Amino acid sequence: MSGVEDGPLPARGDRPVVLFLCVHNAGRSQMAAGFLRFLAGDRIEVRSAGSEPADEVNPAAVEAMAERGIDIASASPRRWTTDEFERVDVVVTMGCGDECPYVPGTVYDDWPLDDPAGQGVDAVRPIRDEIEERVRRLIARFGVAAA
Repeated sequence: MSGVEDGPLPARGDRPVVLFLCVHNAGRSQMAAGFLRFLAGDRIEVRSAGSEPADEVNPAAVEAMAERGIDIASASPRRWTTDEFERVDVVVTMGCGDECPYVPGTVYDDWPLDDPAGQGVDAVRPIRDEIEERVRRLIARFGVAAA
């Protein structure tokens, strides 16, 4: 699999499309999507999904992101669809393993992050901070200036 760290990332269309995937689409992928929307604005299209979506976004993730001025409270966990993989430039996986489908021609990158499920906000903050750094590097690979 080709990784995001390998160099510049071209977009297929007018603007890059990134899909963040984790198991429940309630913590890591929602925080990553929140950071990407906040830092890149409408210059990058952002999607997130999970293989087994939770009923709601992790409250500790919501609180940790609110500390950075990013509101993910209204986000809704959802299951990925096969069709959307054909319309993305980069798929970032976070612990979904074999549950995440592979589509040839799409760049994949796996971010080995701790799962914030069931954790308090003190345990989620370092995960949030690592996600922010990874999102900033992803934005730079697309040649987009972060806010």
